[in-house]
This record gives sequence, C-alpha cells and structure tokens, in this order.
Amino acid sequence: MKITRKDFLLCSGLGLAAVLAKRAVSAVSGSVGTAAPAKAAKHWGLVIDLQKCRKEAGCVDCIKACNVAHNIPQIQDPAHEVKWIWNQPFESAFAFEQTDYARQAYAGHPIPLLCNHCANPPCVRVCPTQATWKREDDGIVMMDWHRCIGCRYCMAACPYGSRSFNWQDPRPAIASPNPDFPTRTKGVVEKCNFCEERLARGRGPACVEACPENALVFGDLADPDAEARKLLRARFGLQREPELGTGPSVYYLV
Repeated sequence: MKITRKDFLLCSGLGLAAVLAKRAVSAVSGSVGTAAPAKAAKHWGLVIDLQKCRKEAGCVDCIKACNVAHNIPQIQDPAHEVKWIWNQPFESAFAFEQTDYARQAYAGHPIPLLCNHCANPPCVRVCPTQATWKREDDGIVMMDWHRCIGCRYCMAACPYGSRSFNWQDPRPAIASPNPDFPTRTKGVVEKCNFCEERLARGRGPACVEACPENALVFGDLADPDAEARKLLRARFGLQREPELGTGPSVYYLV
C-alpha cells in the first residue's frame, strides 16, 4: 500500500505529539516526587536495663499490664499457655553467652522476654498466607489473625519461642476482656505486637508504662537522639542469639 506525503506528515505529527505528552507527564511526576520526599522510616526497639529490673525481685507488672491490654488468656496448663511477655532465667535466655562472670552475676535472675521484632524475621519468610509480616515504615513484625491458618510454621522458624498457639478457645480464660482490643480464636498463633495500637494513639507500650523502675525504654533506634540509642551508646547491650542473623530489636543492658 502506498503512503502519500499527506499521510506521512500526519503520522509524524501524531508521533511527535505522543513523545511530547510523555515528557510532560514525566516532568510532572518528577516535580511531585521532589516536592514531597518520602518520610524517613522508623525502627522501633526496646532496651531493658537488667540492673534496674533486678531491684524489684519477683515484679511482674510489665506482664500484667500486657495481659490486660491485649486480652491474653490465663491458661494454667503450661502446654497450652499463651504469653506475649514472660520471665525466664538469664542463663536460659542467654545460654550461649560465654562470659562466666556475667552468668554468675545474673544466674537465676528472671528477665522479661518477648518477640524481638527482628530486622530479618524468619517467621515472616515461612508463613504461607502472609499472616505475619514486617512493617516497612517502623520494623514491627505484625500478625493478622484472620489470615492465620494455624500451620505453626512461624513458631518452628522463630528461634526465641516468642509465639503462642491457641489450642483452645481463649475467651473463657479472660477474666475481664478489654473492649479496645480484639480477642482471638482457637487455632491461631499470636505474639507481642510492640503495642502498635497504642503507638498509633501516641502512647508507649503498656509494659513500658507499667514498669515501676523505668527499666524498659522504648524508642526509635534509627534516631541517634532517642533515649534508647543513648543508652546503647553508654552501656553494653546484649541481643538474644544475634549470630543467627535475625537482627533482634530488643536489647538487654548488663
């Protein structure tokens, strides 16, 4: 088929108009991107001062506050218990620490344990339904109980034992349900969420506010001026099994 000079000029004009329109859209997109830069991501973390925590032997105020805030059932059977924060002897929590003197100093001392909200969480990688994921804006490892199918892959992958499975309906084991937080059902996994629902309202975690010795300090580890970062610069902080490459966001000052 022959193309006349008129048709050639028409096609050329349309092509040029399309190129100019594409450049205009790109220019507008670029100007919008530079005018509203992305907000810097946070990295929420928790620093626990074991010297202050030792002052109150047998204190479980942080655990009680967490239980009330998050409707954690009080199940007596250890095989079926659900826990977000719990106490464990130092030598058990830090079994691979090779400093005998540190082990003697804290031997038998119960220390609070919880989800470490890892920078590289193995639980997230193994979940087949994406019921657990890490938030990119602040590093909190979340749970969606509606997506959880109870396969417990995340429990097997977590090296810290930070997740609990609801072997039974947890609701009858909640004395006074908190209407501001959802209850769970039989057959789902749950764990500490760093009180993300309280953070959204500008408050700190329940465990931090409840500590009578101010032994728990919560803050943005990405902020060099945050109190948590200042403590980590001034004192030596342990992470649980950092050699696993998970990058725990919970530190213990010794």
